Amino acid sequence: MPKPPLLRFAPLYQERVWGGRALATALGRALPAGDRPIGESWELVDRPEAQSRVVGGPWAGQSLRAVIAADPAGVMGPGWAAARPFPILVKWLDCRERLSLQVHPPAAVAGELRGEPKTENWYLAECQPGAHLIVGLRRGVTREAFAAALAAGTLEECVHRFPVAAGDSILVRSGQLHAIDGGNLILEIQQNSDTTYRVYDWGRVGLDGRPRQLHVEESLRSILWDDVEPTPRRAGPGSAVLADAPEFRLRRVALAPGESLRLAAGDQPRILSVVAGRLEGAGEPLRRGDNLLAPYAGAFALTASEGATVLVTENFAG
Repeated sequence: MPKPPLLRFAPLYQERVWGGRALATALGRALPAGDRPIGESWELVDRPEAQSRVVGGPWAGQSLRAVIAADPAGVMGPGWAAARPFPILVKWLDCRERLSLQVHPPAAVAGELRGEPKTENWYLAECQPGAHLIVGLRRGVTREAFAAALAAGTLEECVHRFPVAAGDSILVRSGQLHAIDGGNLILEIQQNSDTTYRVYDWGRVGLDGRPRQLHVEESLRSILWDDVEPTPRRAGPGSAVLADAPEFRLRRVALAPGESLRLAAGDQPRILSVVAGRLEGAGEPLRRGDNLLAPYAGAFALTASEGATVLVTENFAG
């Protein structure tokens, strides 16, 4: 079987009450017509309810599931079962308004709650002045104090809220309480999961005008109560490891004009996310906002035609 090419996929846009239209202005995307709030673009997904489809090349129009099933060893590596789902989900998030205060269940309780664990990393591509994130609890907050604040509608006093800037990054593990404030454009790399428990929604209503469903009991069972005031990785120059978790590793690769990112065949599959600049060598230019899958059996060399920053997701195919 021929070596698989670098794979591009068509985005799947998701309407969200907290979303906007920044994916058009910031990334040059052609969003669905109208003024509907687009909060998420699912860039790479292999789930029963959502499938990425290849754009261009010999597999054009094929779903990610079909591509893996046709050549599991070539795409994912030796021993990968044809029916095993792709383990990572990649999203762009346009957070015009604050998201709900939420948590994803840790593996220890996910099965009991009939949910899926979800560790994720947020890379801040753009931030409006004064933008913040919420991750974890303030020091000294107990489960009892949290429950009392929830009943009183004063949860903001319990959560760890901190300012962010473009280029910052933070790993949010399953069980960490979190919310994204408005004014953030984020690339999210996450486990292949869609289980979210909302514990508080700031008194907001959904797109249908009704309060959105909360999952208070599930949230209280999932929250890591010893997760106190975690810190983000602040933006910096050059290449660096942004996150190293059991589920995946995320590297920032900074390329000067003319420098190349080279991936050897037979190492491991990787996801390439262009967050700044432009690269050549994939048949057509790679621009900011592009997310691609570099299969296990392919060898690739991408050269920056201007200064570029690429996030490389790896170590997920074990």
